[in-house]
Amino acid sequence: MTVAVETGLWQLDAAASTVAVKHKSVWGLVTVKGVFATVGGGGEVAADGTVTGTLTLDAASIDTKNAKRDDHLRSADFFDTDKHPEITFAVRSAELGSDGTAKVSGQLTVLGVGRPQSFTARVSRADGDAVTLDATFTVDRTEFGMTTNQLGMMGGLTTITATLRFTRSAA
Repeated sequence: MTVAVETGLWQLDAAASTVAVKHKSVWGLVTVKGVFATVGGGGEVAADGTVTGTLTLDAASIDTKNAKRDDHLRSADFFDTDKHPEITFAVRSAELGSDGTAKVSGQLTVLGVGRPQSFTARVSRADGDAVTLDATFTVDRTEFGMTTNQLGMMGGLTTITATLRFTRSAA
């Protein structure tokens, strides 16, 4: 699948995009799944093919279908949304491969702590005015200071799954 993405500004279509998290808890017996209800962002494809942009998640919009757990995730034990309302991913580069994949590198910032993050996304749809990327990667939450782990219940990595649809901005 050969994909060409037009130069210019691109805006995240929040209604057609999702960012979800999955983490094993309770000693690996239960998988907690959640979705960030509010996402935003955009980017630019320059004439030389370089890609930059930012994806922003409203940390307080986490929804695991359990209000008590969501409140705990918003607390200082995890996302501390009063002090750090946003989670961001700043794209530093994205290289489009001839096989329909994109190698994405950037900085993930959670709780005000930025760490390099790279992953491979798959271009699932593309035309002149829209492109959809699907990606799955893992994050070690302790690298961002999320170390609450009562009784060893929250070990391991968190899996992030994203479907991101970008539309070409009008000139």
